[in-house]
Amino acid sequence: MELKEFIRFLNRLEQNDIFYKLDKIRNDAVLVEIAVPGQRWEVEFMEDGTVKIEKFISDGDFYDVKEIEILIKEFSD
Repeated sequence: MELKEFIRFLNRLEQNDIFYKLDKIRNDAVLVEIAVPGQRWEVEFMEDGTVKIEKFISDGDFYDVKEIEILIKEFSD
């Protein structure tokens, strides 16, 4: 994907009032993190022109404050 297509993509998000932020977590890619109701998308624009998309979709469940300890215990080193 060329730079002008990348900018066009960002402009489309803005025109449609879709929240995003830019990040860089790899040496060869720019990450666009997108938040929409019930979903979060990670769109990576790779140096070689490929685009990788990962979608995280909510199951609609909500948890109380006790879940914090469970998550920390489960995901800490």
